[in-house]
Amino acid sequence: MENNKNLRNWLNKMDLAHPIVIAGPCSAETEEQVLKIAHQLKETDATVLRAGIWKPRTRPGNFEGVGALGLKWLQKAKEETGLMTATEVANANHVDLALKHDVDILWVGARTTVSPFIVQEIADALKGTDKIVLIKNPVNPDLALWLGAVERFYACDVKNLGVIHRGFSTYEKTRYRNNPEWQIPIDLQNKFPDLPLILDPSHIAGRRDIIFELCQTALDLNYDGLMVETHFDPDKAWSDAEQQITPATLKQMTIDLRIRKQEGDAVEFKNKLNTLRTKIDVLDHQLLESLGKRMKISEDIGVLKKNNNVAILQTKRWNEILGKMILEGEENQLSEEFILKIFKAIHQESINHQKMVINE
Repeated sequence: MENNKNLRNWLNKMDLAHPIVIAGPCSAETEEQVLKIAHQLKETDATVLRAGIWKPRTRPGNFEGVGALGLKWLQKAKEETGLMTATEVANANHVDLALKHDVDILWVGARTTVSPFIVQEIADALKGTDKIVLIKNPVNPDLALWLGAVERFYACDVKNLGVIHRGFSTYEKTRYRNNPEWQIPIDLQNKFPDLPLILDPSHIAGRRDIIFELCQTALDLNYDGLMVETHFDPDKAWSDAEQQITPATLKQMTIDLRIRKQEGDAVEFKNKLNTLRTKIDVLDHQLLESLGKRMKISEDIGVLKKNNNVAILQTKRWNEILGKMILEGEENQLSEEFILKIFKAIHQESINHQKMVINE
């Protein structure tokens, strides 16, 4: 679609030696705070100052943003530093106020993307705009909802459209605040290959120590930019303190990140190869996580068998699994020989875990 290419052309015109960096505090807290962070970001690779003005929190009682007053602070920061500005909008009124204060980039938050009604309201309010609009993935791993939000903005002739990958909620405890589920943004880009994709590592990580590795994975997957929550005193931030970094840390991070060049036949080959290998690395990680979860269930089965004096090996059940997996393997173009090797190994590891439980 032409809309996709408009924003990509804009990114190209920025003539940056690196993917675009959007940075700033989770929340605008005071005028002094916003201005201080903006001036410190001028010493980094950031070209856009972000700040939450309205903060929809999961539960009431937490800081929910300073409201429209903060837009004046963003406007002043823009005048003093030349940085572009960005904030989240969650309804038509937010859109109107942001436009009146000349905010350059509006993003639709994860909690908003889940509601087609609200997405349509915002899209209607932005109909025909040349402002940049970025759509975060929905809270839960639902590609159709994300695609639907993109399509609603396209239908309203929003010319400069991109998406933000901020991870997905899960009930299970993982090393991330929100699981990256890298395959979902990859699938989205397969549908819209020209749609710029930006990583929000702060919300995926939930803590500052793994932000760098998430950014590197994103760059290896050819993401177009990063949105990193940045505060001059992160530990005293009024919201999401654990996931914010200082402008100095951001500056060093962008120096340390490996960014592949995009020119020359040999370089292009290596870039494509690295991207495909990174996709494999992501899937391999998911495989190991799934196998670990499977073995934990096997241990639970071992406890149940021990308490009921039941033998570990259940031949009928094993044969049923094997037959089913061979058929499903064929549907995914996997040979019977391969399926037999894989699931015999999995079955043996499962038996080992059950033995360990029963012999305790």
